[in-house]
Amino acid sequence: MTMAKTNPVTLPPKSPAESTVIMTELVLPSDTNSIGTIFGGKIMSWIDIAAAIAAGKHARHVVVTASFDALHFVAPVKVGQVVHIKATVNFASRTSMEVGVRVDSENLITGETHHTATAYTTFVALDSLGRPTPVPPILAETVEEKRRYAEAGKRRQSRVRLAEELKSAE
Repeated sequence: MTMAKTNPVTLPPKSPAESTVIMTELVLPSDTNSIGTIFGGKIMSWIDIAAAIAAGKHARHVVVTASFDALHFVAPVKVGQVVHIKATVNFASRTSMEVGVRVDSENLITGETHHTATAYTTFVALDSLGRPTPVPPILAETVEEKRRYAEAGKRRQSRVRLAEELKSAE
Protein backbone atom coordinates (compact mmCIF):
# COMPACT_ATOMS: atom_id res chain seq x y z
CA MET A 1 0.00 0.00 0.00
CA THR A 2 1.40 3.42 -0.94
CA MET A 3 0.57 6.50 1.01
CA ALA A 4 -0.08 9.84 -0.60
CA LYS A 5 2.67 12.36 0.02
CA THR A 6 1.29 15.22 2.05
CA ASN A 7 2.77 18.42 3.32
CA PRO A 8 1.95 18.55 7.04
CA VAL A 9 3.46 22.03 7.40
CA THR A 10 1.17 24.95 6.65
CA LEU A 11 2.98 28.23 7.01
CA PRO A 12 1.26 31.61 6.93
CA PRO A 13 1.93 33.59 3.75
CA LYS A 14 4.32 36.52 3.78
CA SER A 15 4.35 39.72 1.76
CA PRO A 16 7.29 40.28 -0.61
CA ALA A 17 7.90 43.55 1.28
CA GLU A 18 8.86 41.50 4.36
CA SER A 19 11.86 40.06 2.51
CA THR A 20 13.07 43.12 0.63
CA VAL A 21 16.74 43.96 1.07
CA ILE A 22 18.60 47.02 -0.19
CA MET A 23 22.40 46.93 -0.11
CA THR A 24 24.67 49.78 -1.11
CA GLU A 25 28.28 49.21 -2.13
CA LEU A 26 31.04 51.61 -3.20
CA VAL A 27 32.91 50.58 -6.36
CA LEU A 28 36.62 50.66 -5.50
CA PRO A 29 39.59 50.38 -7.88
CA SER A 30 40.13 46.76 -6.81
CA ASP A 31 36.57 45.97 -8.03
CA THR A 32 37.26 47.16 -11.57
CA ASN A 33 38.95 46.01 -14.76
CA SER A 34 41.59 47.82 -16.82
CA ILE A 35 39.06 50.32 -18.24
CA GLY A 36 37.71 51.31 -14.81
CA THR A 37 34.39 49.45 -14.94
CA ILE A 38 33.29 46.89 -12.39
CA PHE A 39 33.93 43.19 -12.90
CA GLY A 40 30.73 41.31 -13.70
CA GLY A 41 31.70 38.71 -11.11
CA LYS A 42 31.76 41.39 -8.40
CA ILE A 43 28.19 42.40 -9.27
CA MET A 44 27.23 38.69 -9.27
CA SER A 45 28.72 38.26 -5.80
CA TRP A 46 26.78 41.24 -4.43
CA ILE A 47 23.58 39.96 -6.10
CA ASP A 48 24.09 36.54 -4.51
CA ILE A 49 24.56 38.08 -1.06
CA ALA A 50 21.52 40.39 -1.30
CA ALA A 51 19.35 37.58 -2.69
CA ALA A 52 20.49 35.19 0.07
CA ILE A 53 19.57 37.74 2.73
CA ALA A 54 16.11 38.27 1.16
CA ALA A 55 15.50 34.52 0.90
CA GLY A 56 16.69 34.01 4.47
CA LYS A 57 14.36 36.74 5.74
CA HIS A 58 11.45 35.10 3.94
CA ALA A 59 12.23 31.52 5.01
CA ARG A 60 13.74 32.26 8.44
CA HIS A 61 16.09 29.36 7.71
CA VAL A 62 19.55 28.91 6.27
CA VAL A 63 19.31 29.16 2.49
CA VAL A 64 21.57 28.09 -0.36
CA THR A 65 21.79 29.28 -3.94
CA ALA A 66 20.23 26.76 -6.32
CA SER A 67 20.53 28.76 -9.54
CA PHE A 68 21.02 32.04 -11.32
CA ASP A 69 18.37 31.89 -14.05
CA ALA A 70 19.23 35.10 -15.74
CA LEU A 71 21.63 37.96 -15.23
CA HIS A 72 21.44 40.84 -17.65
CA PHE A 73 24.03 43.63 -17.58
CA VAL A 74 22.37 46.77 -18.94
CA ALA A 75 24.97 49.49 -18.33
CA PRO A 76 28.55 49.71 -17.01
CA VAL A 77 29.38 50.81 -13.48
CA LYS A 78 32.48 52.96 -13.03
CA VAL A 79 34.98 53.20 -10.22
CA GLY A 80 33.85 55.71 -7.58
CA GLN A 81 30.15 55.13 -8.20
CA VAL A 82 27.87 53.41 -5.72
CA VAL A 83 25.73 50.42 -6.49
CA HIS A 84 22.27 49.92 -4.97
CA ILE A 85 21.15 46.27 -5.00
CA LYS A 86 17.47 45.60 -4.28
CA ALA A 87 16.41 41.98 -3.75
CA THR A 88 12.87 40.69 -3.13
CA VAL A 89 11.32 37.24 -3.01
CA ASN A 90 8.94 37.10 -5.98
CA PHE A 91 7.65 33.54 -5.67
CA ALA A 92 7.84 30.62 -3.25
CA SER A 93 7.12 26.98 -3.92
CA ARG A 94 7.40 24.25 -1.27
CA THR A 95 11.09 24.65 -0.32
CA SER A 96 12.45 27.09 -2.90
CA MET A 97 12.10 30.77 -3.63
CA GLU A 98 12.75 32.96 -6.65
CA VAL A 99 14.45 36.21 -5.71
CA GLY A 100 14.41 39.10 -8.17
CA VAL A 101 17.33 41.50 -7.96
CA ARG A 102 17.71 44.94 -9.51
CA VAL A 103 21.03 46.77 -9.55
CA ASP A 104 21.29 50.54 -10.03
CA SER A 105 24.41 52.67 -10.09
CA GLU A 106 24.67 56.22 -8.79
CA ASN A 107 27.19 58.94 -9.45
CA LEU A 108 27.53 60.58 -6.03
CA ILE A 109 28.75 63.88 -7.51
CA THR A 110 25.94 64.41 -10.03
CA GLY A 111 23.23 62.25 -8.44
CA GLU A 112 22.65 60.59 -11.81
CA THR A 113 21.40 56.99 -11.55
CA HIS A 114 21.28 54.14 -14.09
CA HIS A 115 19.70 50.71 -14.11
CA THR A 116 22.74 48.49 -14.54
CA ALA A 117 21.66 44.87 -14.07
CA THR A 118 18.73 42.56 -13.36
CA ALA A 119 18.92 38.98 -12.10
CA TYR A 120 16.63 36.13 -11.09
CA THR A 121 17.98 33.63 -8.59
CA THR A 122 16.56 30.56 -6.88
CA PHE A 123 17.28 29.64 -3.27
CA VAL A 124 16.37 26.57 -1.23
CA ALA A 125 15.74 26.69 2.51
CA LEU A 126 17.48 24.05 4.64
CA ASP A 127 16.63 22.60 8.03
CA SER A 128 19.17 21.97 10.79
CA LEU A 129 20.19 18.68 9.11
CA GLY A 130 20.80 20.35 5.75
CA ARG A 131 17.63 19.01 4.12
CA PRO A 132 15.19 21.15 2.12
CA THR A 133 12.48 22.54 4.39
CA PRO A 134 9.14 24.25 3.65
CA VAL A 135 8.96 28.00 3.21
CA PRO A 136 5.98 30.34 3.56
CA PRO A 137 3.96 31.06 0.42
CA ILE A 138 3.97 34.57 -1.04
CA LEU A 139 1.09 36.92 -0.36
CA ALA A 140 1.19 39.21 -3.39
CA GLU A 141 -1.02 42.22 -2.69
CA THR A 142 -0.03 45.12 -4.93
CA VAL A 143 -0.35 45.19 -8.71
CA GLU A 144 3.47 45.08 -8.99
CA GLU A 145 3.78 42.15 -6.56
CA LYS A 146 1.08 40.23 -8.46
CA ARG A 147 2.84 40.88 -11.78
CA ARG A 148 6.20 39.75 -10.40
CA TYR A 149 4.58 36.67 -8.83
CA ALA A 150 2.90 35.65 -12.10
CA GLU A 151 6.08 36.18 -14.14
CA ALA A 152 8.12 34.22 -11.56
CA GLY A 153 5.64 31.36 -11.80
CA LYS A 154 6.21 31.20 -15.57
CA ARG A 155 9.99 31.22 -15.07
CA ARG A 156 9.62 28.39 -12.54
CA GLN A 157 7.65 26.32 -15.07
CA SER A 158 10.47 26.85 -17.57
CA ARG A 159 13.10 25.80 -15.00
CA VAL A 160 11.16 22.64 -14.14
CA ARG A 161 10.70 21.77 -17.84
CA LEU A 162 14.40 22.29 -18.54
CA ALA A 163 15.40 20.13 -15.56
CA GLU A 164 13.11 17.35 -16.78
CA GLU A 165 14.53 17.58 -20.33
CA LEU A 166 18.10 17.45 -19.05
CA LYS A 167 17.31 14.51 -16.79
CA SER A 168 15.67 12.53 -19.61
CA ALA A 169 18.67 13.24 -21.88
CA GLU A 170 21.06 11.52 -19.44
